Amino acid sequence: MEIRHDDLSGKDVQDLLTRHLQTCALHSPPENVFALDLDSLRAPEVTFWTVWQQEVLLGCGALKEIAPGHGEIKSMHTCQHQRGKGVAACMVEFIINEAMRRHYQRLSLETGSMAAFAPAHKLYQKFGFSECPPFGDYRLDPHSLFMTLRLAR
Repeated sequence: MEIRHDDLSGKDVQDLLTRHLQTCALHSPPENVFALDLDSLRAPEVTFWTVWQQEVLLGCGALKEIAPGHGEIKSMHTCQHQRGKGVAACMVEFIINEAMRRHYQRLSLETGSMAAFAPAHKLYQKFGFSECPPFGDYRLDPHSLFMTLRLAR
C-alpha cells in the first residue's frame, strides 16, 4: 500500500468522498454529519491523503490542525470491497506519525456513536485512542463519540 498526498482533483477520489458523505448521512442525522466536503478538505489547515495499491484506490484520510499542537483525524474512509485488509490501520498509523512529526501533543477525532461505527471505534482503540469530552467546536451529542490520543514528545 502506498499513501499519497492528494489534491482531490481525481474523479475516483471525488467519487470515494461522495460515498463517504453518503455513508455518514445513512447512519447519522443530518445535523450530526461532520464529514468535510471537497472545498473544506482543500482548506489550508487540512492535509488529505489517499491509499493506493498500484493504481487501485483503497481509501483516504485527512489531518486537520484545530489548534496549535492539536490535530483532528478527518475523512477516514475505506472502499467497501477493500475493508478488512488493513487499509484504515495503515492510514491511522500514517496520520499518527505525521501528527508527531508536526509536534502535536494531541490527536483527536469525532465519529458516530451508533453500532454502524463500531469497527471504527475498535480501530482507534487499537491505536490507543480513548473516549474524551467534545473538543474544538463540537458539542456533547448522543450521536457522536469523541476520542483522543496523547502523543509522546
